[in-house]
Amino acid sequence: MLSCISVLAVLALGGAALCDVAFRRIPDAFCALLAIASIAARLTEGLAAAAASLAAAAILFAVLFALFLRGVLGGGDVKLATAAALGLPPLAVWDFVVATALSGGALSLLYLAGPHLPLRKPRPAGRGKPLLARIAAAETWRLKRRGPLPYGVAIAAGFLLSGNLPAVA
Repeated sequence: MLSCISVLAVLALGGAALCDVAFRRIPDAFCALLAIASIAARLTEGLAAAAASLAAAAILFAVLFALFLRGVLGGGDVKLATAAALGLPPLAVWDFVVATALSGGALSLLYLAGPHLPLRKPRPAGRGKPLLARIAAAETWRLKRRGPLPYGVAIAAGFLLSGNLPAVA
């Protein structure tokens, strides 16, 4: 059963992933909500557990920030991954990184194959259209122009697939 903390984490990850797909931006509010939920989850296990997670997240941040400086990742991706790592035991951070990398690889393959898939021609996405239809039209447009990947989706999937949701009541 999911705890309140887990529900907050899933909502923050889902919101961040959706915004990344729709706008290629990850709002700070989602990263902050995830960081608060993550720290709260680790504090339920004690101050030492929270401090260990903070140290592991700081190391991950340093590595990802170096990638950001080289233009490999966006700033929102760095913040989201660091916020997610705050809620993980230090040894689980590696599982999260591997699951995120695999999710990112699958996302990359989808984006590489996207222009070659027999998709319906998108109709103009006007204001009257549902949000998902507008997002689908925008993604089709981005696929054809080889736009950047919404790596927040891979980060959210990596966190969920690594099986490390806080299990606190």
